[in-house]
Amino acid sequence: MQVHVVKSKIHRVKVTGADLNYIGSITIDEDLMDAANIIEGEKVQIVNNNNGERLETYAIPGPRNSGEITLNGAAARKVAKGDVLILICYAIMDFEEAKSFKPAIVFPNEENNLLN
Repeated sequence: MQVHVVKSKIHRVKVTGADLNYIGSITIDEDLMDAANIIEGEKVQIVNNNNGERLETYAIPGPRNSGEITLNGAAARKVAKGDVLILICYAIMDFEEAKSFKPAIVFPNEENNLLN
């Protein structure tokens, strides 16, 4: 049996931008992506703590040490600058492997989205 488990999580980052005129995705500071073990193009679930919206898109790297969290394309309509998000990626793995798997969970500075 295989199960879906949390692989990566960036907990409580603030939206720094929303770009409706982009083809889609979420731009994430590449330092945060590395720390959370998220790769370019990976599916990301976005949970907006301010308005309850949940959506999925894919990750693209933003400039390192920038704190950038920008929702692009249609997803830009689901956030406002300053909204607090939780970003989650999942993996599918064997049930026994999942029992001992430890996800990469990152808690950036809530003021500037940078790693502490």
